[in-house]
Amino acid sequence: MRAIQYAIEEAVLSLRRGRQAGALSTATIALALFVLGAFLVVTANLERLATEWGSVAEMSVYLKDDLTQDQRRAIEGELALGDVIASREYVSKADALARFRQTFSDLTSTVETLGENPLPASYELRLRSGATVADSVDRLANRLRGTTGVADVRYDRQWLSRLLSIVAIVRRVGFGLGALLTLAAALTVANVVRLALYARRDELEIMQLVGAPTAYIRGPFVMEGVLQGGFGALIALVGLTLAFFVVRGRYLTPLASAVSLSSVRFLPAEVCVLLVVGGMAVGCVGGIVAAWRS
Repeated sequence: MRAIQYAIEEAVLSLRRGRQAGALSTATIALALFVLGAFLVVTANLERLATEWGSVAEMSVYLKDDLTQDQRRAIEGELALGDVIASREYVSKADALARFRQTFSDLTSTVETLGENPLPASYELRLRSGATVADSVDRLANRLRGTTGVADVRYDRQWLSRLLSIVAIVRRVGFGLGALLTLAAALTVANVVRLALYARRDELEIMQLVGAPTAYIRGPFVMEGVLQGGFGALIALVGLTLAFFVVRGRYLTPLASAVSLSSVRFLPAEVCVLLVVGGMAVGCVGGIVAAWRS
């Protein structure tokens, strides 16, 4: 216990003496963990939102203007409620135009200059959630695209699947970039600690001659790396928190109708603790490398 207390006291003194070099290594660790944490926040929230959107996924079946009654009955036969379709709603051309005017009031005058309603009638389908119906929904969409009288089919889960694929790629890129920055941070800490060790080499040689334990000789330099890593992790978390709430308030609040703000959350407490522990571990590795190779 006394060795740990001595290591902490000496590490604090060493950081005070080499403030500029210590600030550089601390900032490097903070940058690495900030980037890693930012990717974790973005990918976790995108996955959460995609899951919520997927639970209320919809399919829009757009009809041709020259649709006959027989063709409409055939389409409605394909849209029978069951294991795939939870509910359906017919939207006429007039209803579609009214929705457009309500949603895009600024473009109403542009539509009126066309002289006729350009929007097609459609069926809005609410799909049941669950992975077991995904293949059935795909087959339904393909059948509808080949049905006479159907102009187009838009399927929510198609772009949700693309979104999840993009999230997976972004996560891999984030981990790769975070790993590179973490390696750079560990090397920076090692170099900073090595400079502090060289500055005190005469003192350390005397301690070795009088038989001081290794923990008292090398311990302060390892602890210096641990403190740099811990400070860097805390700085990264503070920066992440500020950036998260600024982005959420400035850019997501106007999208509250499409994005549930309650679903956009910061990193869980256990992940924040892991980031701090990870920063301390990176600093510890840098300190050990410097202390035992010098």
